[in-house]
Amino acid sequence: MIQLMNNGPAILAIEDDDAIRQGIVDALEYNGYRVTESADGTAGLKKAIGTEYDLLLLDLALPGTPGMEILRAVREARPTQPVIILTAKGDESDRVAGLKNGADDYVVKPFSIKELIARVQAVLRRSPERPGDVGQVEFAGGVIDFERRELRFADDERSELSERESELLRYLVNNRGRAISRDELLSSVWRISPQGVSTRTIDMHVARLREKLHDNSGQPQILLTVRGKGYMFAAQ
Repeated sequence: MIQLMNNGPAILAIEDDDAIRQGIVDALEYNGYRVTESADGTAGLKKAIGTEYDLLLLDLALPGTPGMEILRAVREARPTQPVIILTAKGDESDRVAGLKNGADDYVVKPFSIKELIARVQAVLRRSPERPGDVGQVEFAGGVIDFERRELRFADDERSELSERESELLRYLVNNRGRAISRDELLSSVWRISPQGVSTRTIDMHVARLREKLHDNSGQPQILLTVRGKGYMFAAQ
């Protein structure tokens, strides 16, 4: 028997249905991925938090620790970890809840192998664009502290950032010097499809961030508006 040598991205698959899990493992390994698996939510949570991998495939209906609880724990411990949830056909509320809790995508059972591989590839392609785990960044007039979610200024003034403001600012900082479109921000920070969605919420968040950064909205020096393209964190 020929032994496949897989050197591709590492996938953690948490799925309690033996047949589905084995099908996932076989398909991923055939396509060059390295796969770790778990059939139980509690054991899966330990692997999701305590091991290194590139993408998590997560069933929501699990024995032991529920999948949604695992998702929330992963998001808290690893804000940038790519996650695809596996849901049963018709469980729209689970899909919506999963996306709101930070999942990057979902696959509805029963799914084809081609669809699964395509979604895995798409999420892994997007993952380098996700906000990184940068701790602090200096800007004109102060420091952005992402760990504390606050802005600190030279005169000891402090301003708290909401979770969404922090994620948006982190994404712009990690892509400093590059104009980021509103569609990309919706996809990568809000994690929703930009199709048919108003981008006004992006503009409102940027306006609030400029106010907190003491960045003149008429002539901004930190969060720049690039006409026809989007927003950019000015390169220092």
